[in-house]
Amino acid sequence: MMKSAVKWRVSYMPQKINWDDIAHEAETGKIYRADYKDKHGRTVLVLRPGLENTTSGKGQIKYLVYCLEKAIMNLTEDQEKMVWLTDFQSWTLGSTPLKVTRETVNVLQDCYPERLGLAILYNPPRIFESFWKIVKPFLDHETYKKVKFVYSSDKESQKIMADVFDLDKLDSAFGGRNPATFEYNSYAERMRADDIKMGSSFKSNGITLPQDHSHVSADKEANGGDSDASSEASFYSGTDSPNHEEGGSIPA
Repeated sequence: MMKSAVKWRVSYMPQKINWDDIAHEAETGKIYRADYKDKHGRTVLVLRPGLENTTSGKGQIKYLVYCLEKAIMNLTEDQEKMVWLTDFQSWTLGSTPLKVTRETVNVLQDCYPERLGLAILYNPPRIFESFWKIVKPFLDHETYKKVKFVYSSDKESQKIMADVFDLDKLDSAFGGRNPATFEYNSYAERMRADDIKMGSSFKSNGITLPQDHSHVSADKEANGGDSDASSEASFYSGTDSPNHEEGGSIPA
């Protein structure tokens, strides 16, 4: 598992993705890290799939990976999991191609196992039911248990929001009292600061990020043939999972 995990990270180089590589993907606020955490100190990723603004599945997954890396980097010291908060405003069946959805599930389950603490689907439209029936088989049992449906008109499900979030900090779109909305320019500043922080973190751990990794042999790295691979494994403490193409899924 560790060898496959290192192989995926060395091959994909998620930590090398920076804001300027994916800035265009973020323009609409379709995925962003909230400026608050939940009551357990977990980083919150807000997803608005109805605001999809690009057609490249490869670029969309690259942006997702970037967001996951930054979410993990901003966890509190005593926390290892994150929360996904999905807003279905403007969502239609055409908003989320099935291929990208499946790849998103694979990345989360196989490359970031045990990183998801909770996934809230907020006010999904009735038409989402048919989409959910298709997606559900992609999820392993542990991931499925972490998915909660919450409706603004249902007082019982609203208790989930009050239990998990400080409502003074939570976006009003999710039933909170915070009127702030996504603002691209200020978010870009936060992400560039995160890029600098991540680069400094790697340097302090003795890890050098190569300028061009197209020539790197993933098999050599995964088998301990290079110091960067062992440093990568040490830095992430074995928390990343194998590439989903290497074998079975591991719970998210």
